[in-house]
Amino acid sequence: MDTRQITTEEADIILGYDENHFRDAKAKEIAPAKLSRSISAFANTAGGELFVGVAENDDGTRTWSGFENVEAANGLVQVLESLSSLGNLYSAQFLRAPDKPGIVLHISVLKTREIIKSTQGNAYVRRGAQNLGVNGDEALRRLELDKGLSTFEDDTVNVPQDTVTNSVTTIEFVLSQVPSAEPDVWLKSQFLLVNEKPTVAGVLLYADEPQAALPKRSAIKVFRYATKEEGGDRETLSFVPLTIEGPIYDLIVKAVSTTKEIVQSIKRMGETGLEEVTYPDETLHEIITNAVLHRDYSHQTDVQIRIYDDRIEVESPGRFPGHVTPANVLTEQFARNPKLVRLINKFPNPPNKDVGEGLNTAFAAMRRIRLKEPEITEAENAVVVFIRHEPLSSPASTVMEYLESNPTITNEIGRGITGLRRDVQMKDVFVALRKRGLIEQVPGQRGRASAWRKKDPK
Repeated sequence: MDTRQITTEEADIILGYDENHFRDAKAKEIAPAKLSRSISAFANTAGGELFVGVAENDDGTRTWSGFENVEAANGLVQVLESLSSLGNLYSAQFLRAPDKPGIVLHISVLKTREIIKSTQGNAYVRRGAQNLGVNGDEALRRLELDKGLSTFEDDTVNVPQDTVTNSVTTIEFVLSQVPSAEPDVWLKSQFLLVNEKPTVAGVLLYADEPQAALPKRSAIKVFRYATKEEGGDRETLSFVPLTIEGPIYDLIVKAVSTTKEIVQSIKRMGETGLEEVTYPDETLHEIITNAVLHRDYSHQTDVQIRIYDDRIEVESPGRFPGHVTPANVLTEQFARNPKLVRLINKFPNPPNKDVGEGLNTAFAAMRRIRLKEPEITEAENAVVVFIRHEPLSSPASTVMEYLESNPTITNEIGRGITGLRRDVQMKDVFVALRKRGLIEQVPGQRGRASAWRKKDPK
């Protein structure tokens, strides 16, 4: 484990940190068992960091009071090792600062796929600045659902099996399959009928009216607020919220078309007067599809689409499953509802054609029309995607910002950071900046290797 030298200013910043959902500070005297509760809580929630060797004073301020040496922290390090049998739980280093006594143990805890328990065998979760015990079978089941270790889509629903075996949706679906099969035979083969009862996934996919069997958790609510302010209220509602229902395939199609129709009615002042507000079709389609397929159906809450004058908010019930976080959601894959994801892909023209690439497609589509990328956040019991109608910086500004921290820029890099799609468009930006005396071409580099750099004002 490395020891890193930091500045006095950096140490003071650490001492001034507030304890919150993602950060905690502990005195070096903390018992290993108590430290393991914090490790468990961070790993089972969203990850976080711990600074061990920080004493809290009576007046609420903190003092750097680290370990005398690395060996003095052996007991705590052993706890970390015992909780991380797969080596995927944490990274750690010791911090040393001038004029500060001892070394502080800095632990970065990762969100894990599995449930991590304390050395006493209890699981914890992080809520604000507290570590809360997961007590009782129901709470443990909730944690398992949140982490994706079990899935609500496999639970059975207390409705007759002909809700799915004799529905129009099922009959049309099985007739499109090769080889075709009888509805009940096919549904049983996919484990969507268990003990003569349909599962949640079966109802969502193949019942004609899933909302009758799964109320308050299988529809989509659409709100239109005539304002840009946060948290619209009844006074700014343009109409009574719409409720979209039907099997998941139809639900996604209707939600996307309804959202587009409402958005097209919004006008904003542009260079030529009032202009329509537009969002890429791919962005709306992929984000709504993602919200429906990957939500936690154990929560009795519908997906919500909130349309404001300058943005769309799509709220999907349930936290990120497994090890997924807002920071890695574009690169990591973890299907909370694998049956839904797999079986809806069997429908003609499925909404999730490029499985695993939906959000990346949504982001790329926004960049192409020079709008800011969507923002993905995690609330206490939901994931919210903000699709803002805000333009990116101009291509010229983006180039100059890039050259603030990089010595040169090529046409390929320029297109990547500006969203421009053609070489000639990017070249026009470089030429315009050269004419303004801001950049110059790097000597000796021509053709595909040509590059540009900031011009020395001298």
